[in-house]
Amino acid sequence: MLATALEGEPGIETWKGKEPTFGGGGTWVTGSHDSETDTLYWPTSTPYPDYDDTDRPGDNLFTECILAMNPDSGKLKWYYQFTPHDVHSYDATEPNVLIDARYRGQDRKLMLHADRNGFFYVLDRTNGQILLAKKFIKRLTWASGIGPDGRPQLLPEQDVTCPEAAANWNASAFSPLTRQYYVRAVEDCSVKLSPGSWKTQHPQVEPSKKYLRVLDTESGMIVWEKPQIGEAEGKRLAEVLATAGGIIVYGDPIGDTVALGLRTGRTLWHFPTNGINKASPMTYMVGGKQFISLAVGPNIIAYSLLSESVKQLDRAS
Repeated sequence: MLATALEGEPGIETWKGKEPTFGGGGTWVTGSHDSETDTLYWPTSTPYPDYDDTDRPGDNLFTECILAMNPDSGKLKWYYQFTPHDVHSYDATEPNVLIDARYRGQDRKLMLHADRNGFFYVLDRTNGQILLAKKFIKRLTWASGIGPDGRPQLLPEQDVTCPEAAANWNASAFSPLTRQYYVRAVEDCSVKLSPGSWKTQHPQVEPSKKYLRVLDTESGMIVWEKPQIGEAEGKRLAEVLATAGGIIVYGDPIGDTVALGLRTGRTLWHFPTNGINKASPMTYMVGGKQFISLAVGPNIIAYSLLSESVKQLDRAS
């Protein structure tokens, strides 16, 4: 799948240079399906070339979008473009969390999305309406906010741009217990590249830092955060799992599996794995026992949680 418009198709007017035969964005991850509305939601990536926009003036649809489609015909129901005419490689291929919730006094079908561009979005997934767009990164220099029209309010280009990639394709989580959103965030910046370059350079300003950040879904405010111990370079973070027992589980950069309380971020337990954590935890039940499992390096590790210990963790969180 190549996320672009071709000659004669809607959106071709947003490619004002050469026809984007090779310029469309790819799709890195599997989309999400809403069986109730029979809608398939698919995220798309950066226009090509990432940093050189010489031959692609315009918004460059349908890159860096959420595409809401009929799964049988592929017909487009609606779309939203997070970063029109991107020159910072802010691929919008982060997972979309679909929830049904009462939001600001109204029952809604929502989509939660923390983008690489540094903004956290809450959309009405039935029509693509933007209900919230707020930055979840403290170092953000390319835009001052998201306007009423849903477009970024751009700031003047600088030699150093923040963020470099605030989030990525790693899974985030939502807990109906707290009504909060849990995401691994990266505070990092990149140096502006010359046309034809492709590799991001990290400037010698402030060191890169990684966090588990917890966001209030109605205000977008950071409720609490947990700094990540270990090497902060690289974009690949282990995914996050929220459980009904009141804990959040993830793998940290130094190789530990970590469980925190959903409400407070209190550390409940660490387990050293002596490996690289980049995979997504999962949970399942066998014989009345709850297990949490994840891949670490070449190994699969499973932890059992007895029902009484889950209750204790929930109270402690």
